[in-house]
Amino acid sequence: MREAKALLFEISKKGRRGYSLPACDVPEKPLGDLLPSQMRREEPLELPELSEVEVIRHYTALSRRNFGVDTGFYPLGSCTMKYNPKINEETASLPGFAFLHPLQDESTLQGALALCYYAEEGLKEVTGMDRISLQPVAGAHGELTGLMVIQAYHRSRGEGERNKVIVPDSAHGTNPATATMAGYEVVQIPSDERGLVDVEALKVALGPDTAALMLTNPNTLGLFEEDILEIARLVHEAGGLLYYDGANLNAIMGFARPGDMGFDVVHLNLHKTFATPHGGGGPGSGAVGVKDRVAPFLPVPTVEKEGDRFYMDFDRPRSIGKVHSFYGNFGVVIKAYTYLRMMGAEGLKQASADAVLNANYLMHRLKKTYHLGHDRHCKHEFVLSARAQAKQGAGAGDIAKSLLDYGYHPPTVYFPLIVEEALMVEPTETEGKETLDGFADALEKIAAVIEEDPEKIRMSPYRTPVGRLDEVKAVKDLKIRWKAK
Repeated sequence: MREAKALLFEISKKGRRGYSLPACDVPEKPLGDLLPSQMRREEPLELPELSEVEVIRHYTALSRRNFGVDTGFYPLGSCTMKYNPKINEETASLPGFAFLHPLQDESTLQGALALCYYAEEGLKEVTGMDRISLQPVAGAHGELTGLMVIQAYHRSRGEGERNKVIVPDSAHGTNPATATMAGYEVVQIPSDERGLVDVEALKVALGPDTAALMLTNPNTLGLFEEDILEIARLVHEAGGLLYYDGANLNAIMGFARPGDMGFDVVHLNLHKTFATPHGGGGPGSGAVGVKDRVAPFLPVPTVEKEGDRFYMDFDRPRSIGKVHSFYGNFGVVIKAYTYLRMMGAEGLKQASADAVLNANYLMHRLKKTYHLGHDRHCKHEFVLSARAQAKQGAGAGDIAKSLLDYGYHPPTVYFPLIVEEALMVEPTETEGKETLDGFADALEKIAAVIEEDPEKIRMSPYRTPVGRLDEVKAVKDLKIRWKAK
């Protein structure tokens, strides 16, 4: 039986106080002198009246209901929910960074500008790109910025008729959405029997109206696109550009670079790959890297270095303009730069190696219980199918709910769409073998229960503060504000 948690308004008792204010030591003015009559309430604001300990206990209890990578395993496929070292938070909290104001004189921002400059240098080295913009503040925002840069590039060459973006059928959902938002027509191409881009289908799709191919490597199935050099050649011969979705970069750092594969534009998720907090609505950072021929179109400002001085360059006549205020989410950049410096080249390479090792270990354990469509070495993630379990009476969504009772965040389910009853798992490099074994044990136990009593799994979870919610009703009739009866 789940215990309902009372709201602050419901436990309020008249006259209780959790604070006291000192006596006013300046002459008090009538309320009318402070606020115009039209801005004053007719009745006092209704607030709960509580003691300090009641407030503390309430919010502490709420915090224990949240699930995050600090409290448990978070194998969310294609999202790289790795642990965020606390030194990143300490660095971003340093007064010299935390108390800056973006409108300060540039001469007083030299440390911040230097950090941005050297963060770009590190990201250039990791990606093989020539320039980086840190202005976009999310992955999808980086995608949109990248496509706007590509669009400006083609128009500058008198090729504004290039109005189609090619997207594989295994692409992240943001890819076709972003292309559409940028004004492009989306052309989808299928995967072949290997789970990779069908090169023959790509040849058919390419033409004088091709603006770009959006691709991530390894792809959403966790498989490395072996034909990437041929793919890049075909796209470039058709006059298009190659766009890299950086969501899966955690698999290849130090081993392969998008720029060396032939990509012209890349977006990075600093809030994934480079260990800054992810989720909860942000903040994020979707840094965009480009090759030299596309660099003139990057957002303004860029950070430049002249001698010992760092400055923001707004004099970029071919730029697409600003895509966000100032220079993006600077606090996130501080954390990512801290991670870069802490790890170094060898550390980043080891992170990718460990992420790939963890994924392959889990995949080989679980493929005995769940269907694996492409039984070959994966990179940082893999996609199982619960189609056999679904036929027995409980599918991927039910399995995800049941995992909550074991204390694990579920993997991504029902994505990519090309895998029936998909369970997309990304363990990341930050988990030990014991955690991986515990997660695999849970999935194996759930599969065993489905064979005997699928209804038990369909009714899960049992140990969470709330059971199964009506997700359709929540979307159609969302209530986020409490009202007194």
